[in-house]
Amino acid sequence: MEKPWKCGDCGKGFRYPSMLEIHRRVHTGERPFTCSVCGKGFTQLPHLLTHQRLHTGERPFACSECGKDFSESSSLLMHWRVHTRERPFTCSVCGKGFSHSSTLLKHRQVHTGERPFTCTVCGKGFTRSSHLLTHQRVHTGERPFSCSVCGKSFSHSSSLHNHQRVHTGERPFTCSICGKGFPYSSTLLRHQQVHTAERPSPAPSAARASLTHPPCCGTSWCTPARTPSPAPSVARASPTHPASRSTSGSTRGNILLIDQKCA
Repeated sequence: MEKPWKCGDCGKGFRYPSMLEIHRRVHTGERPFTCSVCGKGFTQLPHLLTHQRLHTGERPFACSECGKDFSESSSLLMHWRVHTRERPFTCSVCGKGFSHSSTLLKHRQVHTGERPFTCTVCGKGFTRSSHLLTHQRVHTGERPFSCSVCGKSFSHSSSLHNHQRVHTGERPFTCSICGKGFPYSSTLLRHQQVHTAERPSPAPSAARASLTHPPCCGTSWCTPARTPSPAPSVARASPTHPASRSTSGSTRGNILLIDQKCA
């Protein structure tokens, strides 16, 4: 379609003179539509009307699938991709798809290694400005997230969320083997070692004891046989001492009696 109305600054063509007039404000910096609340200026009236919803809280565009509402139709369109799983923005390096062009731009930094946001204190670089802001709290000591119960403060909102489980007793991480619950995933991982760890094998001394000590005959007064120890050297009784001979004979009789009972 013919676009006879040309911009004298950049040569861009338009079908209507009104569209050319709006476009020229890009070059002149003119912003004739001003917000009465904050004073921000806009080049077009629809942009001002959309901006004013920030102050009024109006969200006229609602998702028919989940009911979530938005202040801009473009935001609703991007949200709709959550349900349709549409990913029209594809990475030319790895082929991964994204639902938003801004997410694709951030992803590309994985391949380029670009870290455009640098800490002025230690020089560490980050791929996102939000990551830099969080990191700077290491240097400033700022802890903006406070617990409403005990007053303890944290530098990350996620740390506060985890801490609050101390007060609520919430245990969202459950062991699939015994059903025990834990407030943190790291605690669950340590607990699971109780189920997966190998039981220690018997000590070598205990194994040897079971081999050298066979079971007894089963009677209540019989004890397991033990490895015989070397007999002490005893002087042979003299034939001139009858008492010694009688004692030796009595001992042999006792041993014979015990053997007969065991048999």
